[in-house]
This record gives sequence, C-alpha cells and structure tokens, in this order.
Amino acid sequence: MTFRPKLWITLGATLALTAACSEQGHPGGETGGESGGEGGAAAQGENEGGGGAGVGEAGAAAGYAGVPADSLLALRIAHLKGFFLVAQRAQAVEGDASAAALAGQGLAEVYDPSPAAFGDANLDAAVLRRAAETGSEADLAAAVAALEAAQTAAGGNAGVVVGALSDISAGLYREVAVDGAVDPVEYQHALGAAMAAQATAQAAGLPAQTLSDTQALVAMWRGVTAPDEASALTPAGQVQAQASRIRLAVGS
Repeated sequence: MTFRPKLWITLGATLALTAACSEQGHPGGETGGESGGEGGAAAQGENEGGGGAGVGEAGAAAGYAGVPADSLLALRIAHLKGFFLVAQRAQAVEGDASAAALAGQGLAEVYDPSPAAFGDANLDAAVLRRAAETGSEADLAAAVAALEAAQTAAGGNAGVVVGALSDISAGLYREVAVDGAVDPVEYQHALGAAMAAQATAQAAGLPAQTLSDTQALVAMWRGVTAPDEASALTPAGQVQAQASRIRLAVGS
C-alpha cells in the first residue's frame, strides 16, 4: 500500500495542533473532542482524584475515570506508547510520513497538553520527538523502548492500566464511523490504545485469558489502514463488548 494523504496531518500540522493543545488543554479546563487533548482530559481526572466527575464520557477521557493515583502515570505512558506502537505498524505499510504523523499526534494529544504529568517518568522527550520527525523504523523502536522502560519504572496496577486502555480504545472507536463516513485517524488511534493494552498485559504476565482477550481486541482491526467503507469495519458494539470483557477479567 502507499501512503494515504487523508491521514490528516503533516509534521507542520502536528506542531500547529500541539500549540492549540497547549492553549486549550490545561488541567481542569474543558475542551471539546479529541483534538482538545486526550491528555488534558486525563490531567483533569488526576486533579479530581484519578477520575470521576468532570472528566467526561467521550472518547479517551472515560478511560481515565476512576483510575487510582498510583496507576495514572503508568496509564499515561502506556496511552502515549500506543501511538508509537501503531506508528510502527503503519510505517511498514504506509511509510515514514504516516508513522511520523501518528507519533506526532501522540505527543500532541497525550504528552504536550500536560508534560509536567510525566515529570516522574524520567522520559527523554527528545527521543520521542525524533521519532515524530522522521517516522523511521529505528527511531520508532528507540521511542517504544524508552516508553516501555518508563512504564515499567512507573509501576502501578497493570490490570487497571489494561482495563483503562481497553476503555480508551473502545471510546475512540465509537468515533470512527459517523454518518457512514470513516475517520482514518480515530481508527488508528483506537488501534494504538488496543495494542498498548495487549503489550501491557504481555509485559506484566497477566493471566492467559487476559492475554487472549487483548489479542482478540486488537484483531478487531482488520489492518492498520482504515477501510474506505464503514460497512467493512467491525461494529463498534462488538469492540465495546470486548473492552468490557477485558475490564471484567482484570477486575478494574
């Protein structure tokens, strides 16, 4: 396959979105939609005790609701890592430009609205930004390695993180098909969160059933590139049901 220009964003657009998020995504602020900053919604949840009132129900924000403070940092890192994981998969199919865009979107959505929230992670942002600039296989691998090390160091409850990532994935997936049109960006963001859930379950050695359930969630995306027709998508209800199954299995 070749790179599909409808993937929404170039590096310049990424930087513009980052600036917009910096203005709108302050912790405690109210922003509309995913472009207002998934991380901004998460920061608000942390200020309110790990979620709860005010976080909102749409998209990624719902996944942060009720997450204990001792698992929030690990969730933030894993959520960000999902963008780089899906970027790795896209790089092999769509090329460096698509992969760089996805990595840049992760920074704009999760990291840049609230970089201070990552302060305890000892995360080298320069490594992440390099991957967002080049989209190269080597730079993406370095970024994922840095994020994995930071997630391990952050600790937290892996089951809670997996459950929250599954909810984030399902929440974003609900926005993929609207009025019969497919949003290829939300499709990939939702896939990234599902991949992060699977990677977290594997790294933590969670029970085989949870590993199988997260693998089944990822398999609901029939490729890294969104189909042109909504009829080719896995129905959102099936994705939500699988996410709920995972949430129940991890007991979070």
